[in-house]
Amino acid sequence: MKNKNFGRRDFIRTTGLAAAGTMLGPTMLRAGVGTQLPAVLGGTPVRTKAWPVWPIWNRETDEPLVVDDLRSGVWSRASLVTQFEKEWGDFIGTRRCLTVVNGTNALITSLLQLGIGGGDEVIVPPYTFIATVAAVLATGAMPVFVDTDIATWQIDPEKIEAKITPRTRAIVPVHILGLPADMVKIMAIAKKHGLVVIEDACQAHGAEIGGRKVGSFGDAGCFSFQNSKNLAIGEGGAITSNDDAFMDKCYSYHNYGNPYGSVVGQVNAGTLIAGNKLRLTEYQAAIGIGQLKRLPGETELRNANAAYLRERISRIPGVIPYTLTPNVTKAAFHLFPFRYDRNGFKGLSRATFLKALNAEGIPCSEGYAPLNKMPYLQNAFQSKNYKKMYTAAELDIHAFNERNNCPLNDRLCNEEAVWFYQSMLLGTRADMDDIVNAIQKIHDNADKIKA
Repeated sequence: MKNKNFGRRDFIRTTGLAAAGTMLGPTMLRAGVGTQLPAVLGGTPVRTKAWPVWPIWNRETDEPLVVDDLRSGVWSRASLVTQFEKEWGDFIGTRRCLTVVNGTNALITSLLQLGIGGGDEVIVPPYTFIATVAAVLATGAMPVFVDTDIATWQIDPEKIEAKITPRTRAIVPVHILGLPADMVKIMAIAKKHGLVVIEDACQAHGAEIGGRKVGSFGDAGCFSFQNSKNLAIGEGGAITSNDDAFMDKCYSYHNYGNPYGSVVGQVNAGTLIAGNKLRLTEYQAAIGIGQLKRLPGETELRNANAAYLRERISRIPGVIPYTLTPNVTKAAFHLFPFRYDRNGFKGLSRATFLKALNAEGIPCSEGYAPLNKMPYLQNAFQSKNYKKMYTAAELDIHAFNERNNCPLNDRLCNEEAVWFYQSMLLGTRADMDDIVNAIQKIHDNADKIKA
């Protein structure tokens, strides 16, 4: 999957497409699994049973609020949106929450209302979805990439200060895959250098550090409710913060720039700031209210299954499980990652390993490509606005690539990363054993598959 933006969601859709079959015991590997012919060579797959589908819809609990709203004709932003914002803010642990049309615009709105714009530098990780950096470019700022800590899959906080210059204005840590970044270290760095912090928590619903939810550490927390996310609305996003003045500006911006709260002018002055129209609808909020009721229980189940799965696969040579950053008390596990070492599989390439694992009925993906090396950056640098804001030397893509080289991230993307989707973690221990059995089967037959 070289087209990762399509590939990630295509991979997500595959998780519920297998047919029915047998289940394994909850704590035992299938006897003799290593002696069976791999499915990729024509053998019987470890699993033919369907995986849990996503998103989940409960007609009894989810439909009444949505249907009542549709019948009411009150579809634009009103009381249900306000209710969802209150409930999401309470869940995250912040005084304020504002919903917008998607997580990308949550990031753009936050960056703009924290004063980020042309000429500024914003520190970002290279291992994330395109939206993180697209939001920075939308403000006219310059992204500065900091390499990945491949043990945690997060931005490496030990390498951030080396990238700070007099033009650095913000850090956008991403809790990628639903695994929290090291916010304690990042917030200390930001305080030392006078930088703002926007948490990209779009994949990290309910993740915690020291019992405190991500999205409540920075100046702003940004979330996505796109259909694949752990709280799925279809599309939608949210900004969380304890800064009332900032949130008033965000509200005004999302409603054309009209007066709101502390964003006031003379009577009948009209629109006050350059804004946008990013309002959530009532029926989207109604879906979100229903989904939020299930999120804590689903998060606990994902964490329990992830811990079990991590422990089991760690016994297989060539499988390197993730490491959580210090003081993490809960992850979201939007994706379950591990690193693949071909040396533990007799030199079997990652591409062939993934093909063999999919053949065993275990949907998997190689994940992201290096975000700091994609053509969109040169496209942005060739735009009229960027040429007016930056020098030719600053926009030289070859020099940019040298300054933003992230070798460990390249290794993770190009050689090692393997993902399982979050809905797989909503299954049983027997489902987790299917995953373990399939990996073990490929490991034990790596020479045959390679040949």
